[in-house]
Amino acid sequence: MSRTRLQVFSCNSNPTLAESICEHIGIPLGDAQVGKFSDGEIHVKLNESVRGSDVYVIQSTCDPVNQHLMELLVMVDALKRASAGTINVVIPYYGYARQDRKTRARDPITAKLVANLIETAGAHRIITMDLHATQIQGFFNIPVDHLVGVPILGEYFREKGLKDVVVVSPDHGGVIRARRLAERLEAPIAIIDKRRPEPNVAEVMSIVGDVEGKTAIIIDDIIDTAGTITLAANALIEHGAKEVYTCCTHPVLSGPAIDRIRDSNITEMVVTDTIPLPKSKQLDKTKILSVAPLIGEAIIRVHNEQSVSKLFD
Repeated sequence: MSRTRLQVFSCNSNPTLAESICEHIGIPLGDAQVGKFSDGEIHVKLNESVRGSDVYVIQSTCDPVNQHLMELLVMVDALKRASAGTINVVIPYYGYARQDRKTRARDPITAKLVANLIETAGAHRIITMDLHATQIQGFFNIPVDHLVGVPILGEYFREKGLKDVVVVSPDHGGVIRARRLAERLEAPIAIIDKRRPEPNVAEVMSIVGDVEGKTAIIIDDIIDTAGTITLAANALIEHGAKEVYTCCTHPVLSGPAIDRIRDSNITEMVVTDTIPLPKSKQLDKTKILSVAPLIGEAIIRVHNEQSVSKLFD
């Protein structure tokens, strides 16, 4: 066991998740205030000593993304100047992850910029979950522990006892994720062949795999405007699927997402709490699973210098 004191602090993006993580670890949430001055500038006040401690900061960079990112940077700077031993940044949802490469001339690579900012602020380690692009781990020059949500989602669906399941990837890029879930459920996979004529717009071209008469589970890392997921659900029903479930780690659910899901053929949407969902975004068909035990256990293992990868064996 590490002899260094372990402290966990939270910014404003997901305090409920931070409290649940602390409950799993068995320590109180650190005493800090994160607010704004009257001109809108971020203000952070640490109300307890962190000198020499292993400090973990919980902050998803979800909507409002820029505010939550700035809160995180100011918090890390405050901890560095207060002589924290190590500063470990826990980002359950990493905003800007979809801007991970240049797709057109003169595009920025904003995911790399965000990594630079966090590292320059003073972070010593990153713990994050289901990055949209796994190569973002390489954007950091500090250790990155990348957690995955498939075990949590897989356990839920296994306990439901669904019959004749097929796991569906909504695009070619998500095949590895779909295969991991399929292995846990001992089910085959299918793939939606789609194209994106423009951002946040998807068109289904065809379905690769047998879905007729089966219970389809579509898995993705993010559901944003829900265009892809609802188009995929409709296409699966048209191709003979019995019913359609969807699941993801990060429920961004922006713009028309809630209306699209409410009016879709989706039986149930299973998400995690990496991003907090207000009541206005929770439907009768929404099921929220907590990632707090997983993140809490990862923090314990990092603090005690144990393997994190064994969580997924």
